Parts: sequence; structure tokens; C-alpha cells
Amino acid sequence: MNTPRVAIVGATGAVGVEILSCLETREFPLASLKLLASKRSAGKQVAFRGQMLTVEELTKDSFHDVDIALFAAGGDISREYAPIAGACGCVVIDNSSAFRQDDDVPLVVPEINAEAAFNHPRNIIANPNCTTIITLMALYPLHLRYGLKSIIASSYQAVSGSGQHGILELENQVRAITNGHPVEIATYPRQIAFNVLPQIDKFADNGYTKEEMKMFNETRKIMHSDVAVSATCVRVPVMRAHSESVWLETERPISIEEARKAFAEAEGVVLMDEPQDKVYPMPLFMAGKDPVYVGRIRKDLTCENGLSFWCVSDQIRKGAALNAVQIAEWLVRNGHLK
Repeated sequence: MNTPRVAIVGATGAVGVEILSCLETREFPLASLKLLASKRSAGKQVAFRGQMLTVEELTKDSFHDVDIALFAAGGDISREYAPIAGACGCVVIDNSSAFRQDDDVPLVVPEINAEAAFNHPRNIIANPNCTTIITLMALYPLHLRYGLKSIIASSYQAVSGSGQHGILELENQVRAITNGHPVEIATYPRQIAFNVLPQIDKFADNGYTKEEMKMFNETRKIMHSDVAVSATCVRVPVMRAHSESVWLETERPISIEEARKAFAEAEGVVLMDEPQDKVYPMPLFMAGKDPVYVGRIRKDLTCENGLSFWCVSDQIRKGAALNAVQIAEWLVRNGHLK
């Protein structure tokens, strides 16, 4: 099947809108496109390839004429509707965390483990967490050559990772502080404007947050590895694009030159590492772009096989929408649709 019938679930949300953009800019082959959302959003008009498409209400009968459904509406919607879509013979590519750790649901980053997408007995394929995708896009080229033993990552995550509510909260708080008004807190546990919050999601019993444990569990599942992973995830007052400081220890010795070569040759990764000229990745300039940008590469001073680097990527593009569309492209290109 070279021209599938596609649906976007959550078509009016931030990731859904970006999925639509990816389908258009990448000229994804389509027999038809159905935009699905809540009853509140039904009837809205959305431009796509020179036409106006009408958003339809998501129901249990939405998937009988769909081959691929790209879900971007949150875990509750995915848990309710993805199995229904799968039972209709539709392949679901889900952006939520609902199925990521299920043994019979592949967790896929196409540049790393695209073949895993072929084995989807429930007709559900999971998109990893945005931070996991960005980290592994940079780490995997090193793993292939030198083997990863340990990873310590600190993420600096933009407010758009919380959706439109996060963006509005930052904007409103900055405005309130500037005008001398009280700050209102709703989306985040503490003020986000002019601050950083060392908490994303709820805390688990081990002291890590759910976001941090996603990185631990998803990294090991995708890489089929027992690599040691420790993460600290921080919300920062940046609108869009996540940044990460990564330390790693390899099984075999690695030099700066070898690491730079691995990054430069990796698909979907851009080397941006000229610190003497103030050239390094920054979220302000990476927002809206597809690659993962890597810089500040340096040998660790405490560990013989240690290496540190900094990476930035748009978490709504490669961290969500683009990765999902790439999975769909892989399925179509390799004939893995019924």
C-alpha cells in the first residue's frame, strides 16, 4: 500500500498541528486524511495542501476507513481509542506514554530501531518520550562504535512540552511580574517565570520523577541494553526546544575527534561545535527545526572513557510529530500495511 488512508487524533493540539505540517512538508503519500478531535473542536476548518479540511469528532466508529492513525491526544484518549483503532486493522502510532512499556508494543526511533515497527501484534506502535528521542539520537552513533556503559543526563525542557497551558502560564507570569502584579500558578507546582523547576511530572517512590524514569526505561527498551541511566529533568522558562547536558562512559576508548566524526555522520544529527566562536546549539535558534544539534563535546576529567556533550532539538518536531511521521513513512515504504 503506497497511499494509505491516514487519521490524526488530536489534530487541533500542538503535536497534531505539527504532524499535519510534517505530512505536508515531507509530501507524505495520502489516499485520504481525516482530522479527529474532541466534540468542542469538531467543525473547525484546517488548511492542508491548498484545501480546507473539516475537523471531525472522535468516536469509536472513526477508524473503519483508516490505515494509519497518528495519535496525539494524551494517554487517556489513547488507552480508550487506540485498541479500537487497532481492532479495525488500523496501525496506530501513539505519542502518549500509555503503551510504551508494554512488551507487545514496539517503541521506535526510526534512525535507531526502525525494524521494531514491523512487529506490532496489537497494531499499536509507541513513540518514545521527547527527551528520550533527543538523547538517543545523539547517543546511539556512539553506542554503535564504542558501546555505552553509563549515561547521566540533565534535561532543560521548554514550557511548550506542557502544551498551550505551559506557554500561556510563562507569558502571563512574565507580564504580571513586569507590571508589578501577583503571579498566578496553575500549570506548574511553582512559578516558572525567571525560575527553573527541578520537577517534571510526579515523584516516584525512588525519588525520581516519572519523566526521569521514562528516560531510564525507554532507553533500555529501545537499545535492548542494560546500560545504566540516571536523569534529572528540569523545566526552564524557554518557549520551545529542549536542551540536554549528557555525560557518558563508553566500553571502549573514545577520542574527541572520533566522537565528532560519529555525530557528523549520523542521520538526523547536526554537529555544531565551535565554542571558540560561540557556535553551539541553543533552543532559541533550534525551535522549528528537525535535527538534533550537538556541541560542547569534551573529554571527561574524572573518567578515562568519559565524554560530555550538549544537545538541543525541537521536542514537538523530532521529539514527537516528526518521529511519528517517520515511523509511518517507514511502514509505507517497506510495505508493512495490510
